[in-house]
Amino acid sequence: MGVRILPFVVASLLSVIVLFTPQSGVPDSPPGTDKVVHCLLFALLTVTGRYARLPVAGLVAGLVGYAAVSEVLQWLITALGRGGDVLDALVDVAGIGLGLLLFRLLPVRRERA
Repeated sequence: MGVRILPFVVASLLSVIVLFTPQSGVPDSPPGTDKVVHCLLFALLTVTGRYARLPVAGLVAGLVGYAAVSEVLQWLITALGRGGDVLDALVDVAGIGLGLLLFRLLPVRRERA
């Protein structure tokens, strides 16, 4: 795995920042922008996870779980000033699907293990 895991680690850290920044620190944006961000964020996590050669089933299961847990935590941690949203979790799952598709389509060099 080696250095191939680094993009996934960076994407994971980015996701924590994006998903758990208090509402007061989130810039104003047009309606629906948050859904696009959720989708692209989970697509990025999926592509970088596949690039790191993480097993597909484990990666998908882990990211679906992360999507659900992140929304529950946003709802429970009132200091964030954010609310959990089932639609956000569904968009996260769509982003995982998009990431799987993108990884298949991207000309990523896949050396033999």
